[in-house]
Amino acid sequence: MLDVLALVLGGGRGQRLYPLTKFRSKPAVPLGGKYRIIDIPISNCVNSDINRIFVLTQFNSASLNHHIVHTYKFDMFSDGFVDILAAEQTPDNPDWFQGTADAVRKSIKHFAPYDVRYILILSGDQLYQMDFREVIRFHEETRADITVAGIPVRAAETSGLGIIKMQSDGHVVAFHEKPGPESLPALRCELPGRRDVDDGRDYLANMGIYAFRKEFLVDLLTQSDALDFGKDLIPEAVKKHRVFAHLFDGYWTDIGTIRSFYEANLALTTSYSRFNFHDARMPVYTHPRNLPSSKLNNCTLHQSIIADGCILNGADIRRSIVGVRSRVGSGTTIKNSIIMGADIYETSEEITTNAERGIPNIAIGSNCTIINAILDKNVRIGDNVSIINAHNLQERDEESYNIRDGIIVLPKGATIAGGTVV
Repeated sequence: MLDVLALVLGGGRGQRLYPLTKFRSKPAVPLGGKYRIIDIPISNCVNSDINRIFVLTQFNSASLNHHIVHTYKFDMFSDGFVDILAAEQTPDNPDWFQGTADAVRKSIKHFAPYDVRYILILSGDQLYQMDFREVIRFHEETRADITVAGIPVRAAETSGLGIIKMQSDGHVVAFHEKPGPESLPALRCELPGRRDVDDGRDYLANMGIYAFRKEFLVDLLTQSDALDFGKDLIPEAVKKHRVFAHLFDGYWTDIGTIRSFYEANLALTTSYSRFNFHDARMPVYTHPRNLPSSKLNNCTLHQSIIADGCILNGADIRRSIVGVRSRVGSGTTIKNSIIMGADIYETSEEITTNAERGIPNIAIGSNCTIINAILDKNVRIGDNVSIINAHNLQERDEESYNIRDGIIVLPKGATIAGGTVV
């Protein structure tokens, strides 16, 4: 086991992912049919021999806490754990977390007593696979005070990221959060190992992954009132301390918006997706549900992922993800969509009651058309429903659905009556 404790930042309100964050925190949002976003950083830690992990959160944490408690259990002979550090008001700290650095500062009393040498800070809303042992090894070899993981990006991608200017040995000499076009020429740098690669990725973006010696981190936060790592603390530290950048050139994407979440999920349906859930060397762990295999009756499937426990009857599904316990009726077409599935199977008695009350079951009915949509868990969709963004709207908020960047999103538990056109 590495001499490391990991802190996973659960994020704020997750407003950019609303309505998927209406009833849950951002790390608890379902991903890839059967996982949750939080499974990514935790799995990376476990695969890197790091098994002491805190997840920092403060909004809608019940679902996240339930998932972690029922998923990550280490044996009684190990001191490993995955635990929630929820924001708390105390006489010394009457306010909630004000930013990423502030969240870690207010959690010092919880992680400082642990006998570890290093603290690894991770973002909870990214999709990537990384061996953190390489980050810690680099941190030790360079004798850095702070190591920042960075990924090469193109100029067009820099406006929403923190951009790192580093020397050939990795020493960071400048750090700009969300730079404007006028600042880019000065931030361009030759990246080690990429001098002969001409793909336009000439800038190094902050991945939100930081390594510190524990004592240094505690002293740094105690002596600073910085609220955020990327906006405040790291730019200040570059001027005073040894800050180095560890280059990561694999797949990485921020899934903090509806559009990025949608695209990252659908990218998983390709034959050779850049994020590989099938890599035996870097498995992704999640809650073991012990569900039956899915039943597909007279269906047409193309470039899609079907999770466990589904019952699909006569459906045409293309470039889509169908999550656990999904039920889809005959004659229904689903294209370019994410169906998150359900938390339960309704009993025959409940189905009878639904019919008496005139409400759809937790399922997608027959002869429906669903295109370019995200359906959260436990939605009820009647027969002959069209969810197709009929008016080609970019943004809209209704009681039973939202539209974000042209993508229709049904929140958890939404009901769409039969014959409806959205």
